Amino acid sequence: MTLTKDFTQKLYDNFAQNAKYRAVENAATKNGLLNALENRASHAANLPEFSIDLTKDPVANQKQSGRCWMFAALNTFRHKTIANFKLDNFEFSQAYTFFWDKYEKSNWFFEQLLANPDMDKEHLRFLLQTPQGDGGQWDMIVAIFQKYGVVPKAIYPESVASSASRELDQYLDKLLRQDAQLLLEAAKAGKDTVALREELLAEIFNYLAATLGLPPQEFDFAIRDKEGKNLTKFSGTPQEFYDQFVGVDLNEYVSVINAPTADKPYNQSYTVEFLGNVVGSKPVKHLNVEMDRFKKLAIAQMQQGETVWFGCDVGQVSNRSAGLLTLDAYDFETALDIKFTQDKASRLDYAESLMTHAMVITGVDLDQNDQSTKWKIENSWGKDAGAFDGYFVASDEWMDEFTYQIVVRKEFLTAEELAAYEGESKVLLPWDPMCALAI
Repeated sequence: MTLTKDFTQKLYDNFAQNAKYRAVENAATKNGLLNALENRASHAANLPEFSIDLTKDPVANQKQSGRCWMFAALNTFRHKTIANFKLDNFEFSQAYTFFWDKYEKSNWFFEQLLANPDMDKEHLRFLLQTPQGDGGQWDMIVAIFQKYGVVPKAIYPESVASSASRELDQYLDKLLRQDAQLLLEAAKAGKDTVALREELLAEIFNYLAATLGLPPQEFDFAIRDKEGKNLTKFSGTPQEFYDQFVGVDLNEYVSVINAPTADKPYNQSYTVEFLGNVVGSKPVKHLNVEMDRFKKLAIAQMQQGETVWFGCDVGQVSNRSAGLLTLDAYDFETALDIKFTQDKASRLDYAESLMTHAMVITGVDLDQNDQSTKWKIENSWGKDAGAFDGYFVASDEWMDEFTYQIVVRKEFLTAEELAAYEGESKVLLPWDPMCALAI
């Protein structure tokens, strides 16, 4: 179809003669589209009051980096630490896990290249497009915790590069693509790549240490409770610090997803080609369940007093200034006669949605039948994001449509669900929408 002058003139005249559209035009060009279409009723329907409300701890701030998945995991730990040690506030170092993730992802990238140096162009292009990045998945941060432990933020504080990672990533990716050429050419020539790989990893380690700071191997630390009475002292390694200040058995947690597309049957486990960071760690793995069951698992964990790591598409109909995640945040239909009709499966199939961000569910409001109506969300964008000191409110309908992943303890799964999770997993292609990384 060619866009003729007559057809376009008809559209022009129709808009020009529509008083409603001209009013929206004035409001949107002056104030911005979303500000002009904001639905005030959404605010009143989603006040920050919850029947289960597990924490009011100050929120953290990932700043200009894609570390939400780390922040979310560390936030679930810090709530326990603050409560157990009776602290006003406390943060684990997100820069520390960031360093080791970058280092491990570089080695992971080399591993994928050398495992199949003659891979097809599509897979190779995928790897080279983003040799590493800030984003990640639950099982990937578990691999970092289990290998490297954690440290307090005071021991390994933020750097310019951890708080604003674009420059760090730009030159690390540039280095890794160059290294990919060196390794693949050596492998195809039948040369030993072990020594070359070690040489390249040394260069990467030096780059990271100079940019982010050399992480501690042992350290001393002391913290006093908020009443100033009890002093807790520590001296040891990051792994020992994890044992003393976190002490969570990460093997008892599983990733549960809701992917309603036809190619992903429920009660089946899935893993992902090319997705990981620590070579030799357990693979990224998900159990797919229906949304009603998905929400019941999250509620069950919160009823036991534990917050929930989760992944969603945070930018979808998100009123960031108000701290609201609601389907009726903006009224396109009344203003412009535009109606968005795709369901969750269609949005996944047609590249309209995927998981983009990880946060923590810290509360839920339940009706008289114990059905969820809205959810309290701890973000990692600082206390000034939204209207509730950095916490967000998500309507139940929004969670249904744009939440894709939670992490819960195995004990909440049925025997059948656990067997499905631990059974043989279907391998997803690396560009599948459910292989997205949270940033």
